[in-house]
Amino acid sequence: MSFVFSSLNHPQRVPLAAELHSRPFLKLRAPERISHIAVFGHGRNNNAQAQHDLLAALCAHFGVAAPARDGGFFYHDFGRFRLKWELHSEFATYTFAERTEEAEDFERMPIGHIPQEWLLSLKGRILVAAHVILRKGGAGEHAPVQDLFEHVSLAASSVMQGGEVCSDFAIQADGFSRFVINDVRMREQQAGRLVQRVLEIETYRMMALYGLPAAQRAVPELNAVEKELAEATEALLASDGTTEQALLQKITHLAARIEKLSLDNSYRFAASKAYFKLVNARIDELRETRIEGVPTVAEFMERRLAPAMSTCEAVAARQEALARRIANSNDLLRTRVGIVQETQNRQILQSLNARAAQQLRLQQAVEGLSVAAISYYVVGLLGYSIKGAKVFGLVPNADALIGIAVPLVAGGVWLTLRNMHKRLHRGHA
Repeated sequence: MSFVFSSLNHPQRVPLAAELHSRPFLKLRAPERISHIAVFGHGRNNNAQAQHDLLAALCAHFGVAAPARDGGFFYHDFGRFRLKWELHSEFATYTFAERTEEAEDFERMPIGHIPQEWLLSLKGRILVAAHVILRKGGAGEHAPVQDLFEHVSLAASSVMQGGEVCSDFAIQADGFSRFVINDVRMREQQAGRLVQRVLEIETYRMMALYGLPAAQRAVPELNAVEKELAEATEALLASDGTTEQALLQKITHLAARIEKLSLDNSYRFAASKAYFKLVNARIDELRETRIEGVPTVAEFMERRLAPAMSTCEAVAARQEALARRIANSNDLLRTRVGIVQETQNRQILQSLNARAAQQLRLQQAVEGLSVAAISYYVVGLLGYSIKGAKVFGLVPNADALIGIAVPLVAGGVWLTLRNMHKRLHRGHA
């Protein structure tokens, strides 16, 4: 019966149901040491292939079978450490966890088990690198947490009704940011969820900030485009109707520049906005309680991360507004150019009409001369015939007959030409 029922499933039912369980938490139990890196891809198109190649190289070093290339999650216990790998649209994360007898400092972290040649292959691609020590007991049972950080500006809070988190969110001398998590009274698997949320906050924070350099680079270009657009608008107001084509070309060039800027930055700004929402969602999941004397993680991010995200949003909004202004100016200028062209076309048509009238009058004059010329030649031919007939005595008075023939011939020629013009006119119609 179950086989029959399963054959009725939609092709996507099982994959969609499995998606909710495709990225489980690491099972952690204090004390533990965790190293986490996020490796940026070679672009959105070939990110998955490049990331799978890296994972396959790491597995090959330890003699472990690599996962299928269509997967986005991988977990394996390598003995000395456990690895959880996750593939995202722009990056992949490697989380290395190692159980130890104590986790009081950031020495001998599990990243030390990874071959150096593999780490060197990541040159220029690591966007996030973090160490986490998961300790048993509250902060009062350990050495002062300030001694583990190089910066004095710390954020700390009690979280999830059983844990404590502390970090300065700064890159230390070893190239890693650091997090201290105390397991005060967390339930089973709660430590794994807490560590993952903290690492996701760090990862998504950096991915959100990845849009800030793009925003900073865009500001000078936006300033230049705005200045040139203002100059073009002033020139449009002062235009006497002879410079519209040059202005239209300039504004079209500005539209192309802002379109290129939008193509370069729109995805990055949208991604930063999405990552920032994820950061806030993960912070909310911590359910923070204040530790007196230090800001919470939410307060730290609001003061340090939110202004950068506001900058990205402001630049994105300014970019869109400038594109609309250029489009409006372009439409206005095209309207003016169209009006000028219509005026010029009207003048051309009027000139053509006047020229046609002149040609008609000239044609009529030519037709009058044509009637006279044809009549002259026809009468001449008739004259020769009449004079010949007179010689044979057939015509008593040749001159009188020729004089009578002149108006008749002229009238006939005129009627013939008129009928010819009528037939030609009907043929063109």
